[in-house]
Amino acid sequence: MAEKDVILEFLASKSAVKSKFYFKDFSDLFPEKGPREVKKVLTQLVKDEVLEFWSSGSTTMYGLKGAGKQSHTEGED
Repeated sequence: MAEKDVILEFLASKSAVKSKFYFKDFSDLFPEKGPREVKKVLTQLVKDEVLEFWSSGSTTMYGLKGAGKQSHTEGED
């Protein structure tokens, strides 16, 4: 299974519980890969507009584009 598919399957399995995840959550999915490799996959998914960044100012999280309360309260599409 491709890295992108692993990430999307993980997000789908957790969607009922939460919509935003820390980088570490994704790093844990690929213990054999370094942080830079995982970051490249996440960045590509953001560029492809599948995922989006969410920042609290002190930390960055990732989630499916348009999912979760935050996108609705900030007027994002």
